[in-house]
Amino acid sequence: MSKVLIIGAGGVGRVVASKCAGNPDVFSEIMLASRTQSKCDVIAKEVGKGRIQTAKLDADNVPETVALINQFKPELVINVALPYQDLNIMDACLETGVNYLDTANYEPRDVAKFEYSWQWAYHDRFKEKGIMAVLGCGFDPGVTSIYTAYAAKHHFDEMHYLDIVDCNAGDHGKAFATNFNPEINIREITQKGRYWENGKWVETEPHEIKKALNYPNIGPKNSYVIYHEELESLVKNYPTLKRARFWMTFGDEYLTHLRVIQNIGMARIDAVKYKGIDIIPLEFLKEVLPNPGDLGENYTGETSIGCRIRGVKDGKEKTYYVWNNCLHQQAYKETGTQGVSYTTGVPAMLGAMMVLTRKWKGKGVFNVEEFDPDPFMERIGEFGLPWKEEINGDLEI
Repeated sequence: MSKVLIIGAGGVGRVVASKCAGNPDVFSEIMLASRTQSKCDVIAKEVGKGRIQTAKLDADNVPETVALINQFKPELVINVALPYQDLNIMDACLETGVNYLDTANYEPRDVAKFEYSWQWAYHDRFKEKGIMAVLGCGFDPGVTSIYTAYAAKHHFDEMHYLDIVDCNAGDHGKAFATNFNPEINIREITQKGRYWENGKWVETEPHEIKKALNYPNIGPKNSYVIYHEELESLVKNYPTLKRARFWMTFGDEYLTHLRVIQNIGMARIDAVKYKGIDIIPLEFLKEVLPNPGDLGENYTGETSIGCRIRGVKDGKEKTYYVWNNCLHQQAYKETGTQGVSYTTGVPAMLGAMMVLTRKWKGKGVFNVEEFDPDPFMERIGEFGLPWKEEINGDLEI
């Protein structure tokens, strides 16, 4: 039984809090903290089962985070705040000697770029402190990396080709809305694409590579190669990979809105003057777009996310496809959030459980594929994200 501090009260924070509250045998005490404590209070009231304490916290402020950690004394901090805040929260964990887990890697506010180098640089300091940091324990990154580790352990002697495929076939009824923080989402998908091939990164224009892929229970959807952070750690940890790509589905209307947003300058992340005040257009846009946390009630359809892998086992070529489909309606019925928040929050809770029950052990900074995938894979289904697999089927790509 262990105390856990959850930082972040968006849709993912709501799911993590709900799932932790439902497992008192592991999470003995729970604190939910955010810059806006009233958001935490609502979550605690609606899904906390009377087990969640709340606090006001500016996660950009390291001394303030240190003070809250020292007051509550958790064994683990689950960071589901903004990626900008990762390093500050890691600094606070280092100072207090507390384990750390997040769902998305660090990116600086002033550059639309995300990579693990900043967080990997903490490895020696975490190791010397005798604590661990678990990076990227959402769905993608997170479950997709664990799927890959599971495939490597049970199905391949060598993996050669990896395609991570992410389809959201849901309909929220809005003309344009993002499924998680609009600021982070738009920064992510407007970057140039990048994939790994023959020992180097190949850069593409945004959405340059397109293919209609079939998804289980959904059918064909236009899918685009984009860069996603788990590729960076997976090609490092599985050096036999000759190519690794990440595909995501986007509808035509969504891409049209995205082009307009970029063309009129609303995707800018540099400050502009407005009536003598510095504002960042993308931060302003975030405030007028629909809140992802409010999309769930009318969201229909499902997501389908998985890994399609080619490689060799016992000298023979082999293919393997492992995936999860998640219904938005079921996610909302259980936690009051849409499926994208649900598929991120459930793995974060389960990763925390792996740490607290010592299924995942270590000192330093780790990506999730560096741990034994089996105990995670054995339990993810019971918490709402069952997985399916297909061996030696047609992968299309």
